[in-house]
Amino acid sequence: MDTTTSRMALRAGRWTAGLSRRLGRGEGAIIGGRVTLALDPSALRRLAHRRRVVLVSGTNGKTTTSHLLATLLRTSGSVAHNATGANMSDGAVAALTAAPDAELAVLEVDELHVAAVAEAVDPAVVVLLNLSRDQLDRGNEVRMVAAAISQALRRHPDTCVVANADDPMVVWATGAAARVVWVAAGANWTGDTAGCPACGEALQVADSGSWSCTCGLARPATRWRLHPADDTVLRETAHLDGRTESIRVSLRLPGAFNLGNAALALAAAAELGIDVVAAAGALSSIRHVGGRYRTAVHGPHRLRLLLAKNPAGWAETLPLLEPDAARLLVVNARAADGRDTSWLWDVPFEQLAQHDNIDRGPGLVAVAGEKAHDLGLRLSYANIAHITLADPLIALTALPPGKVDVIANYTAFRSLASRLATTDHDPGGALDLERELQVITGPGLM
Repeated sequence: MDTTTSRMALRAGRWTAGLSRRLGRGEGAIIGGRVTLALDPSALRRLAHRRRVVLVSGTNGKTTTSHLLATLLRTSGSVAHNATGANMSDGAVAALTAAPDAELAVLEVDELHVAAVAEAVDPAVVVLLNLSRDQLDRGNEVRMVAAAISQALRRHPDTCVVANADDPMVVWATGAAARVVWVAAGANWTGDTAGCPACGEALQVADSGSWSCTCGLARPATRWRLHPADDTVLRETAHLDGRTESIRVSLRLPGAFNLGNAALALAAAAELGIDVVAAAGALSSIRHVGGRYRTAVHGPHRLRLLLAKNPAGWAETLPLLEPDAARLLVVNARAADGRDTSWLWDVPFEQLAQHDNIDRGPGLVAVAGEKAHDLGLRLSYANIAHITLADPLIALTALPPGKVDVIANYTAFRSLASRLATTDHDPGGALDLERELQVITGPGLM
């Protein structure tokens, strides 16, 4: 395709994205990129030419890790980044179009689209976080997703893969990669890897967290690991003396899993030549990502917003609940969430009983959303007393005044946060969710 047509395709995409914003339909990243690709199918390849591109993929943590990595890379210059969370080819086109002069690019990529995006951009680095069930009616069996990623990595022998050694599915998927940097980023969720992804036999898991199978698949030795007690990431140097370097990470994001995300981001940045010891301090500037972990005031309640979209995500999020906070759990089942809600039965909701605080009286758990009754039934089987009301804001009124931790899945989070952004306030000025909400997008959403 000639350069004139390519330029016209980019202009048409920018114009469409701008129209989407003016009409209040969102940031327009997806629709803008989609128009550009319709007019120039090679647009992504052209835009990625001469850039060093990092792809960040996995079931959970893509958005957070890509933000952490982009922040690290920006300490050395401009970076193209699909910060709106539009994580397919159209979103990648929009991100690269918006930063034409950036030599570095960080692209969050849906795990089902790694092969297509990698084929177009020939990434310098691919970051693989974890692989577990998500949107069962779209993603099918996890091993199939891992196999597709494995095939994609085989086609890019010059790509460095930064991978989580604690996730057996990731290790199996990365087996075809020519060069891998292993990170002990943690994997609390084991519901999808009880059996070896290579042979199906039961995995042997040691108390230390190391795992192996009789077929030979085993947790690899790692160069990067966590030390959560003092918020540091440890890196083994390449010197013959095998020294370990400690990198202080001052994260404002809660949870050990976010320290794991930071370790993966640091490892990827190091592969691109960034002085990560000097750059790590920049991570403290990130207080929230895509509305996650923000606070909002609604009447007598102060809310903290948490996003969890699948069993693994909920299992990581439930331990973050504050003991003196009530809980509002919200679940939808739209296309971007996955229509199948059977995954609710794999979430360890029994943990809610461990967070009980008798000082605030009864009625500390409310469930809401389009699938409130499905969620309520699951809580009943977990012996968790709760109130069920479809509308989240009405359900909120049934909770006692004070702090409320809100956990919602994909579209439920987006809908609730949008309503809060127009009706509530944050005394610290943190609740600017209209822009932040654009990262909570799913397939087919603008």
